[in-house]
Amino acid sequence: MPIRYCVRFLIAAIALAVLPRACIAAPHTTIRPGAVWLDKQGHGIEAHGGGILYHDHTWYWFGTDRNPQLDAAKRYVRCYSSHDLIHWKNRGHALTLADPEHLGPRWVLERPKAYYSPLTHQFVMYMHLDDAHYKYAHVGVAESNKITGPYHFVASFRPLGLESRDIGQFVDDDGQAYLVFESRPSGGFYVARLSPDRLSVRTPAVAFFHIPLEGGALVHYDGMYYVMGSHLTGWRANPNVYAAAPTLSGPWTEFREVAPGSPNTYGGQSTFLLKVAGTKTSTVIFMGDIWKPRALWDSRYLWMPLEIKDGRMLLPEPEPWTINTKTGITTIYPKQPRPMQ
Repeated sequence: MPIRYCVRFLIAAIALAVLPRACIAAPHTTIRPGAVWLDKQGHGIEAHGGGILYHDHTWYWFGTDRNPQLDAAKRYVRCYSSHDLIHWKNRGHALTLADPEHLGPRWVLERPKAYYSPLTHQFVMYMHLDDAHYKYAHVGVAESNKITGPYHFVASFRPLGLESRDIGQFVDDDGQAYLVFESRPSGGFYVARLSPDRLSVRTPAVAFFHIPLEGGALVHYDGMYYVMGSHLTGWRANPNVYAAAPTLSGPWTEFREVAPGSPNTYGGQSTFLLKVAGTKTSTVIFMGDIWKPRALWDSRYLWMPLEIKDGRMLLPEPEPWTINTKTGITTIYPKQPRPMQ
């Protein structure tokens, strides 16, 4: 090797050795909030308003496909699978639906969430089903014997007999599954237990929150439950808030902003709280959408590990980061190098 190349190599090695970890540039195997996220085939991921189902040592990401080149009369839910939460394989459309309740040409299918039923060994998908004026306010339910689909529409209904728009999902550590749904006439949102086959909602509600929030999400972490949502401002981002309690029935704390340093939660809206239980630690990931209402297909994803302790939750400023899904350990790579200490 020529001497000049040896010198360059030696200088680079010394620089890496003396720089603090936080100053090293982010590797390519990172999650980059707000950037275009490509699947393994090199296409932008279309999984908006989605959720994650962990099954058989694999994560499955379900969300609406907003590609404007698709048949405008139908609605589509796409599925992706991953073993590391960074690289995603496109598994195709898990659900393709053509206005099952005759709601009109601008009918709505949003926020799909998939569950597994250990009782029936079936996979069940919930979704917000509505007309163009958001007056129908039902959940739709579809079922499949394969996690990747195709899912077949079963029915639509109003959970607990109440209007339901934005929905969220939660599966507790004991395997019990729940539906989170917003009901505006009640002036708040609910957490309701699902039946063992996941096809219906049990009464009464487990929890009701007297605050109108959409984008509902829920997680159980270190002995506490945390519920999160965003205010009703349509596509415009706002300060997402959370509350905490030792049990689902409460008592719940007052709602606080999850990103007090940002007036609009860094442009994102909550859709799911994903807990990764590793061998060394557990990490909770904030999953949000950065909506582009004039180009919904290009809406981006805001995923960041949350800082949680003693009933407090903080969403840090979005920066490139990575996670070891075996250990649960995350590493954040600041976009701007921080001064050496």
